[in-house]
Amino acid sequence: MSNGYYIPNILENWKWPRRLNPHYIDVKEASSAWFRSFEAFSTKTQDAYDRCDFSLLASLGYPFHDKERFRTGCDLMNVLFLFDEYSDVANEDEVQVMAKIVMDALRNPHTPRPKGEWIGGEVTRQFWELAIKTASPPSQKRFIETFGAYAQSVVRQAVDRTNKHIPTIQEYFQVRRDNVGTKPVFAVLELEMNLPDEVVHHPAIEELSILATDMVILGNDIASYNIEQARGDDNYNIITIVMHQNRIDIRGSVDLVYEYHKELEGKFMDIYENKIPKFGEPVDEQLAQYVDGLGNWVRVNDQWSFESERYFGKKGSETQRTRWVRLLPKRCPDEIGPQLVDDSKL
Repeated sequence: MSNGYYIPNILENWKWPRRLNPHYIDVKEASSAWFRSFEAFSTKTQDAYDRCDFSLLASLGYPFHDKERFRTGCDLMNVLFLFDEYSDVANEDEVQVMAKIVMDALRNPHTPRPKGEWIGGEVTRQFWELAIKTASPPSQKRFIETFGAYAQSVVRQAVDRTNKHIPTIQEYFQVRRDNVGTKPVFAVLELEMNLPDEVVHHPAIEELSILATDMVILGNDIASYNIEQARGDDNYNIITIVMHQNRIDIRGSVDLVYEYHKELEGKFMDIYENKIPKFGEPVDEQLAQYVDGLGNWVRVNDQWSFESERYFGKKGSETQRTRWVRLLPKRCPDEIGPQLVDDSKL
């Protein structure tokens, strides 16, 4: 096996630049303090979690949100990644219970959660209780719908993980499009909008959403592959799946993923530049902002992967510059923790 691989610059020609919300520092402090108050993790795990800087992810993803709606974005990242961390080490039945809890919390945000329940329920309830104060009715409806699909896809992932199943490429995308979390993330783009269902579900807009999601998946899997293979949790990564299905090595797989990303990029830009439907104002202006947000999230995921410490430790900027990733040795997941990286091995 090769001792490493190069990360291609998949967004070298992507039209969306890096943008940061001006409320990043203030809201990060408030959202982080709120999340830490639940003591959902051990001290060591919380430190690793903080180094991921999920508020930075939200700041890149919602650069034009006002302070209150940006807080919703920051809190959402905590909800998503809390669920992600707990579900990654749970079996199907346990994840199903978690999914039921978070959905009940979303549907009943003013009802305190039962004592002794998994902490994710109360985190989700408080998140949504605050969020709905500044979220339009259409965005609330779509958020709950899409979060439900996300939660169930995480259950499906737990089943495959337990069975050590490596899906086909087609199977992977069918599930991953939900559990990557972009659908509820995209719903937060429209918090102050009143986009009718026929607009968001127009074939061209839905296709843009799928294309953006697939590009996020590919970029995320390239960035996260090293830490996942070290944890023995890479069966749900497109690099492993392409290697397995095509019987090629890491570098060959990365090359194929890069080419597919470029194909998706071309399709996205064709629709974005030529096929956005018109509905009349004020819908058209809001739709333009929404579609801009979809394109921006493709940039966001790539940028955050290097700026946070989730995948490359303190060597993110160096990795972004050199594009070289040295494979980490395989070891017990408990020794790595929640996506922690041993910087000395990079």
